[in-house]
Amino acid sequence: MNFSEWIQVAVLALIQGLSEFLPISSSAHLILPAQLLNWEDQGLAFDVGVHLGTLIAVLIYFRHDIKQMFIAWIASLQGRHSPEGTLSWLVILGTLPAVIAGGLFVGLVETWGRSILVIASTTLLFGAVMGWADTKRTEHRELKNIGVKDAVWIGLAQAMSLIPGTSRSGATITMALLLGFDRASAARFSFLLSIPVTLGACIMMASRVTSGDSILPLHMLFAGAVIAGISAWMCIHFFLKWIAKIGMMPFVIYRMILGAILLFIYFNLPAVS
Repeated sequence: MNFSEWIQVAVLALIQGLSEFLPISSSAHLILPAQLLNWEDQGLAFDVGVHLGTLIAVLIYFRHDIKQMFIAWIASLQGRHSPEGTLSWLVILGTLPAVIAGGLFVGLVETWGRSILVIASTTLLFGAVMGWADTKRTEHRELKNIGVKDAVWIGLAQAMSLIPGTSRSGATITMALLLGFDRASAARFSFLLSIPVTLGACIMMASRVTSGDSILPLHMLFAGAVIAGISAWMCIHFFLKWIAKIGMMPFVIYRMILGAILLFIYFNLPAVS
């Protein structure tokens, strides 16, 4: 393995870690280097590794919340209800639309959803919706006020993020803002909702890995997972710390610039389209 391959692994893992929880679409950013820079696909095993790294990061960051929610969920099965137990059920409920949509449409998305034109269009469209939601937000509700209808609507938004360029966190936070939740609560529920979805994605991808799917040695896969995990943890920490102050507009502006660049590339460099 030469130095350039290490650079590719580090850059792609860093992109996964940062963009998984920022509202800018991790799938779009992982697709783009291969199409624009002609980088070789690192293989399905690498995708499993970096997703596993981000999953471990969110599990570590929310370990106390997860422990309380799990204990409360077990208690709810025995008839002892609590806000933490209710939140656990709502996370499960919010996950179902993505599970159903993934089972029905993942093949369709993989077939046509990875073109630069699709990524550019969804980047711009959902960036505009995200900006509108942040501008029109009322922020009169907190996470403790979340109910069944809220979880369903946010879950449906998460299902839409199967389309590259949409952004899972962007879609779920946007929907939560439209439902009246404050930014911090919207982001927190979005991150909790990412846990079962990311776990499911890791299991699905791992089940498809064969001995010939990895072009990288094990130590490079491990390095990619570590880089993705560390960058994801830092992203979660600072995003939750700053989101109430900075809002969504910096990410909206970024998406608009990125979308415009992608459209320029698509229409002027048809070889990469």
